[in-house]
Parts: sequence; C-alpha cells; structure tokens
Amino acid sequence: MSDQPASLMPTPTGYVDWLSELKIKIHSAQQRATLAVNRELVLLYWQIGCDILTKQHEQGWGAKVIERLAHDLHSAFPDMKGFSPRNLKYMRAFAQAWPEAEFVQAVLAQLPWYHQLALLDKLSHPAARRWYAAKAIEHSWSRNVLVMQIETRLLERSGSAVTNFEVSLPKPQSDLARESLKDPYRFDFLGLTDEAQEHEVEYALTQHVTEFLLELGAGFAFVGRQVLLDVGGDEFFIDLLFYHLKLRCYVVIELKGGKFKPEHLGQLGFYMTAIDRQVKHDLDNPTIGLLLCKSKNKVVAEYALGDKSQPMGIAEYKLIESLPDPLRTNLPSIEQIERELQGGEA
Repeated sequence: MSDQPASLMPTPTGYVDWLSELKIKIHSAQQRATLAVNRELVLLYWQIGCDILTKQHEQGWGAKVIERLAHDLHSAFPDMKGFSPRNLKYMRAFAQAWPEAEFVQAVLAQLPWYHQLALLDKLSHPAARRWYAAKAIEHSWSRNVLVMQIETRLLERSGSAVTNFEVSLPKPQSDLARESLKDPYRFDFLGLTDEAQEHEVEYALTQHVTEFLLELGAGFAFVGRQVLLDVGGDEFFIDLLFYHLKLRCYVVIELKGGKFKPEHLGQLGFYMTAIDRQVKHDLDNPTIGLLLCKSKNKVVAEYALGDKSQPMGIAEYKLIESLPDPLRTNLPSIEQIERELQGGEA
C-alpha cells in the first residue's frame, strides 16, 4: 500500500468534475437541513405560544405562569436554548400576531426566529408585517437588512415615484417597473449633507455601490458611472447606468442637485434614446429613465411627464440634513480640538 499523500496522487479522469458536483450536493443538503430545522423550530414556538394563550384564556392563568414554565422547561431540557421567560413571551406574542396556522406553515416558517422578532418589534400592523415577511423571503434578506428596510419605511416608499409607466409601457411590465422605483431614495449611508453637490453625490454612490444597489432594490445591476456616448461626433456622459434583470432593460439615472425642472426630462430622454440606439440589444425592453432630484413639485412633475412617450420616473433623494445653526456654533472647531489635545499632552 502506497504511503504517498492523497494530495500528491494522480487525479483520475473526471474526478474534478465529480468532486464539484458532490460539493454542490452536500451544500444543498446542508441548506435543506438548516431550513428544515428552522421550520420545525418556528412551528414549535408558534404552537407553544398558542398553548400559552389558550391556557391563560381558558384557565385564567396569569403572567407568572410563564416564569414557572421557563424554569420547568429549562430543567427538562438543559441543553436547549430559547426557553427564557422573555422568549416565551415572544412566542405568545408571535401566536397572537399570527392566528392563522396555514400562513405560519406556508410563509413564516421560511424565516428564522430572529426575523420573526424583528417583525413583531418593529411593526404593529398585520398587513405591513405580511408585506415585509414576503419581501424578506423573496430577496433572502438577513435580519439586519430586514430591520434597515423597515426603519427606512420601504413599504411606504415603494412604487411612490411619479412615472408615466402606465401609458408608456405594456402590462405587466408597467406594474413591475412602477414597483421597482421608490420615492424618496435614502442616501444617508453616504454621510453627505444637503450642501453636497451633484458630482459629490454621484461619486459617493459609486464608492458605496453595495449600499446603493440595496437601496435601489432587487434586480438592479451596476453598469457604469459617467458612461460615454458619442452622438454625431459629440461626447455626452450619463451620470449612472444600470441594467434591471427582471425588467430586462437598461435604466438611465440622472442626478440633479436642486429642485426638479421640466427641462431636465429633455436631457434624460436624449440619453435614453442614445442607449436604445447604441447599446440596447434587440431582445432588451425599452430603456427606462429615472431622474433623482433633491426636491420636486409633484404636480409639476406629473405635467412634465404628460406628453412624454418614453418611460420615465421622477423621485427625490434624501441626504443627511444640515446641522442647525445653534448646534453648529456649539461644536468645537478643529483648532479648538487641537489646542485641547496639545494642552493634555503638556
């Protein structure tokens, strides 16, 4: 029998491909096992919560029974976590919030327990909880991303941009396109205040492209910034160009540092035409344009889109608000901080 290490032995024909297939199968099995365990845990917690509700209602047991139950369950299952009084109260709240067993089994059991707690803690309306739960499943959000989307009011912002998609795009593409845009877009992650210029915002967005894509939403793929277009020998530059994988089309995004003006759509439409004629593939759908501005008059925006045949949307973007003057004057200057540091070193 050879003492040669396995890593140095000759690789049989077809072994590498077979190993790759095995890795995929093992990884898939691990994922299925994890999902199965999570499903059973969520359903168990829901059933425990239902039992607590039933006993308290039928037997008139008070809140202290949860303390007793936590102690007894911990004694019976010392190696299991999750039976603290606090978590048992969450189980009760979980069952109270979701009385429909079918929905829990079909939908909620796909989400980890800590996602469930975020939905309970951050939202009070059942319809909003259902919406965020569905989106979390659809887009495989982590708990942190779910919380961020709730705190930035994604539900209220989705589909709120002023658009002409209903008349410029066929159904169901028009509905999907409308739901793909928000208003306003939150760019707090850039760390820029309202004083920031267009080019500063544009550059910062490409430096934080992961966060930017998350804010844009599922389906957007970044193509480029300041994309060069040669039209009749003249050079033009698109602020930001994306491709939407679900809509199967390019999305031209133009940034305006001030209030929306109707003439902005002329420039946006020109860029969209150039992309359609020079970049778009025959199988791609017509290019969509999104104008992002610091503020807009909704009525003016609707009028401006009224005679446009190209699919366009207008939305605001929000940066960190400027510091109020009283607060700004109370903050130490760089020179003051340096003097304080030098004095401390003396």
